[in-house]
Amino acid sequence: MPGLIGKKIGMTSVFGADGKNIPCTVIEAGPCVVTQLRTVEKDGYAAVQLAYDETTEKHASAPLMGHFKKAGTAPMRKLVEFKADFEGELKLGDTLSVTDIFTEGVKYIDVTGTSKGKGFQGVVHRHGFAGVGGKTHGQHNRLRHPGSMGASSWPSRVLPGMRMAGHMGCERVKVENLEVIKVLPENNLVVVKGSVPGARGSYVILEA
Repeated sequence: MPGLIGKKIGMTSVFGADGKNIPCTVIEAGPCVVTQLRTVEKDGYAAVQLAYDETTEKHASAPLMGHFKKAGTAPMRKLVEFKADFEGELKLGDTLSVTDIFTEGVKYIDVTGTSKGKGFQGVVHRHGFAGVGGKTHGQHNRLRHPGSMGASSWPSRVLPGMRMAGHMGCERVKVENLEVIKVLPENNLVVVKGSVPGARGSYVILEA
């Protein structure tokens, strides 16, 4: 399998073989249920749809309930497709756990999540601007302003794509090549080196 759906548990640290303290993120990866198999003949591409995090029937829509009943599984909160040629190895209702993706000794994975929302932020925080002018010599209210944003005469407007203040965060972020420090299959846990986008308890996608 190319990937699994998981949930960010939080951050911790472990000591490496050289005695250095390594910051790590703990992720609960799976178990995931196969809810749909897409084929080249029927859909034009090969993929496997996985579902994660069981919920109640009242929190699932009627179309989704039919979708889950066809797969013979309970309703789930999160659905993700992974492009893969399963070649008849999987069938609807199969359960995949952390051991299915890390059986071949995978050392590095890619993790995709939704970053924390920061709300409306200025250009200094959002884009790393240095600010305008100095902190003294009569300046009192322009230090964190963006400064000039366009030409003085033509085209007399702000061009598209200009870095300005606005909504920051709450975006899909992918962090590549995170080192796998430890795998705890009895608890479906994966410990990776470094940080992972998103808040504690948010969904993440793991790809080998």
